[in-house]
Amino acid sequence: MISTLVWGTGNVGRAAIRAVSAHPALKLTGVLVHKPDKVGRDAGELAGLDTELGVAATNDLAAALAAGPQAVVYAASGDIRPDDALADILQAIRAGAVVVTPALYALYDQRNAPAEMREAVLKAIAEGGGSLFVSGIDPGWGNDVLPLLMSGLGHTVDVVRCQEIFDYTTYDQPDSVRYLVGMGQPMEYDPPMLMASVPTMVWGGQIRLIARGLGVEVEEIREVVHRRELENTVSTDRMGDFEAGTQGAVRFEVQGIIDGRPRIVIEHVTRIHASCATDWPMPPSGAGAHRVIIEGRPTIEVTIQATDEDGNHSAGGNATAVGRLVGAIDWLTTAEPGLYDALDIPLRPGTLGRNQP
Repeated sequence: MISTLVWGTGNVGRAAIRAVSAHPALKLTGVLVHKPDKVGRDAGELAGLDTELGVAATNDLAAALAAGPQAVVYAASGDIRPDDALADILQAIRAGAVVVTPALYALYDQRNAPAEMREAVLKAIAEGGGSLFVSGIDPGWGNDVLPLLMSGLGHTVDVVRCQEIFDYTTYDQPDSVRYLVGMGQPMEYDPPMLMASVPTMVWGGQIRLIARGLGVEVEEIREVVHRRELENTVSTDRMGDFEAGTQGAVRFEVQGIIDGRPRIVIEHVTRIHASCATDWPMPPSGAGAHRVIIEGRPTIEVTIQATDEDGNHSAGGNATAVGRLVGAIDWLTTAEPGLYDALDIPLRPGTLGRNQP
């Protein structure tokens, strides 16, 4: 059994505790938290399970790493604290752990990550003997292993298009939704996530991963962004009101240009309410979906919807990202210490292991 520490118990951390506790090759041995009111609480309670797991949460980082976990699921956010997240992850690697995380967008495509970041990770690996795999859902399996798998089902591929179509009402991160993406902000507001070059920073690595998998070279990466305002004020259960005239929907594309035209495209259609931008692509049902379209012969389209935590689509997406990461741990522990990406690590079938508590 591979001793595993889950670092963080928010949206991703809750799913990580459940995934680790259900995996037949892993043993949950520690949970690291930041908020004082979570210290001492059982991991099962923090994960929303109906049973205790016998692991009490701690905020003692030094003690948690000194216990020598073989693996760490780093579930703390890196969206607005990338430097702190990197420092945390390097510390875990130096402690000799295999680390899996969705927190650092720049390392999804680790070969093209900023040199200073990549060198810091490689130095920590050399010092401690740990490993690192960074992935998620979008960016993540929704625009690396899934489209590449689908591309092999036809005989001609013209365009690969990956879509995330989501109502962010279910996404329980108001700071990210309101200030990073700009929902509910005046149309003059410049959302950081949509500033020039930022979409490429986040999703450009996925374009390059798909291209590498297809054996082609990307000539350039382009960005196209559209925004729509709310016609009426809407109320949400988790994040309050969003006023009429403020941003209510965003549609952007990150385009990989090959042979002079967009041939690998990652597209996001994001709303704060289903009534906004109804002429843009919609999920087949519910609040969100991930879709891959392989244009060619034949044209192939697959739409995936996931739910968890009483039907929540955002929680379902988080759970699939965690599934990809946690499912890679036992492979990583048998591989040489290193910095890995999605094309290095096989996506294997699940196991009919022990039942989820």
